[in-house]
Amino acid sequence: MRLGEAVDPGGRPGRRMRADFALRVLALVTDGFGGHGGVAQYNRHFLSSLAACDRIGEVIVLPRAEAMSPGPLPSSVRQLLPVQGRVAYCFTALRAARAHRPIDIVFCGHLSMAPLAAALAKLLCAKLWIQVHGIEAWQALSGLHRRSVEAAVLVTSVSRYTRRRLLEWVSIDPAQLKVLPNTLDPRFQPGPKSNILLDRHHARGKKVLMTVGRLASSERYKGHDQVIRTLTRVVSNHPEVMYLIVGDGDDRARLEALAVELGVAEKVAFVGYIDAEQLPDYFRLADVFVMPSTGEGFGIVFLEAMASGIAVIGGNQDASPDPLADGHLGTVVDPLNQEELTSAICAALRMPPAKIDRARRFDVQAFSDHLYALLEASFTPR
Repeated sequence: MRLGEAVDPGGRPGRRMRADFALRVLALVTDGFGGHGGVAQYNRHFLSSLAACDRIGEVIVLPRAEAMSPGPLPSSVRQLLPVQGRVAYCFTALRAARAHRPIDIVFCGHLSMAPLAAALAKLLCAKLWIQVHGIEAWQALSGLHRRSVEAAVLVTSVSRYTRRRLLEWVSIDPAQLKVLPNTLDPRFQPGPKSNILLDRHHARGKKVLMTVGRLASSERYKGHDQVIRTLTRVVSNHPEVMYLIVGDGDDRARLEALAVELGVAEKVAFVGYIDAEQLPDYFRLADVFVMPSTGEGFGIVFLEAMASGIAVIGGNQDASPDPLADGHLGTVVDPLNQEELTSAICAALRMPPAKIDRARRFDVQAFSDHLYALLEASFTPR
């Protein structure tokens, strides 16, 4: 396959596919441009890379979630206004499909929308591409969802773990279920600690542990409480340590109470919500990023931390080993084993700061190349 030059979502030269004919894509997504969170970020990188491909004529994006201003879009992307409510979204998707015909590929960005995407693909005589992320694919859903997945020409998963769990309840050729991992925003790079943040959080002369993630009661699997429970022993070995928790949500009060109960409240700082522009500086403020989760579909924060040049600790009970390359790029522990987690944190704190980006294998260029290869293999007429 001969490749030419293009521009990738990070603004750098990228590779594009041969333009023998242009494909039109209808993308049904929960979050699009202007959205927040890991799925929104994945979708932005995915859709930007897709639109940069010569084989793609236009990508029409229909998001469900309300978002801030999407900002400038790639030239081949048209994002429609978000539509909340299941019934309203279904009717809007149907109208969009008819208005923008012909459609060659219906892309389903979340498993919850697979039946709708499958119905539209059949109506439009288009091929179906389904994306799965994490916990939504780990348990068997309805027969309609299963049949919808089985109707797809291609299914992509962000991790090996999610791929394995999905194959437990759908009957699909494993060769049709590919791993397309998250990619990394190039803004995350090693650098000095911000003097402003050092002063704001009284972190001068201290070793900083950090977790970045929503403090939602529905996402307790991220393991903030597990880290708090290690602090008594960690502090006995490293008195200068502090634990910064970046993020907010309805579980914050429980975590604050736990820190008080365990007598480590003065070592835990709840930063609250910060906007995306501040994240690179916050990662560089840390010495060790730790998230002993049990329910991550991938964990893009691991990539962001590694790209910022800090030590990273994750769990082995979900998809966290994928970004950590099974322990080659970070430390993988049993997230429910307090002894193991404590030892890993203490060992990471003893290590001199590496300040080396270990996440280049997940950069935008690698993601785009992988995406183009899948597109060529699955959607080129034989």
